[in-house]
Amino acid sequence: MRVISEPPRDCPLCPRLVAYREDNRRQNPDWWNGPAPSFGDPAARLLIAGLAPGRTGANRTGRPFTGDHAGWLLYDTLKKTGFATGTYHPDGKDDLALVDAMITNVVRCAPPLNKPETSEEKTCSPFFANKLAELTRLKVIVTLGDVSRRSVLRAMGLKASLGQPGHGSQFEAGGYTIINSYHCSRLNTNTGRLTAPMFEDIFLRARALLGS
Repeated sequence: MRVISEPPRDCPLCPRLVAYREDNRRQNPDWWNGPAPSFGDPAARLLIAGLAPGRTGANRTGRPFTGDHAGWLLYDTLKKTGFATGTYHPDGKDDLALVDAMITNVVRCAPPLNKPETSEEKTCSPFFANKLAELTRLKVIVTLGDVSRRSVLRAMGLKASLGQPGHGSQFEAGGYTIINSYHCSRLNTNTGRLTAPMFEDIFLRARALLGS
């Protein structure tokens, strides 16, 4: 049986997220308005995991971390550390490509107020687990934020309390090395909680763990 790691465009599994999707479609019919598919290299050894798409980011463009503030820092950092090539544009119409890396979210549909419910995380987690199974060369997972870290662990069938919280936390789980980073949100960067050098250090550490 074929393993499904990407939900269909009109996934019906989470009623609240479906209603939010339909509302966004009525307001913005030219947006993507569907589950944001994973983006990157199918032979990736690095997986970058967020919690859920942003309404005006991936929900608008159809590509993770594309179209909102977080994408600028994330993709610039991936280029600096050798995990991406090309030029990033916030509308997604560019030649950006990931190298040895993939980006996905535990919850694939944009939630109201950027906060998925626990039941929605649980419903969507099989897609994440199947994506892990597809990435046969995967060694390192970078989680973007403590909420993402806990959600990733639960999706892997592990205790959410595993590993230490906070920026730079690193631990082994499920056969992978997990490195947690503060989320590259506008709030974190504008307040100085996360700086570009701090974020770059996370991916330099991932690069060192991968060996080349």
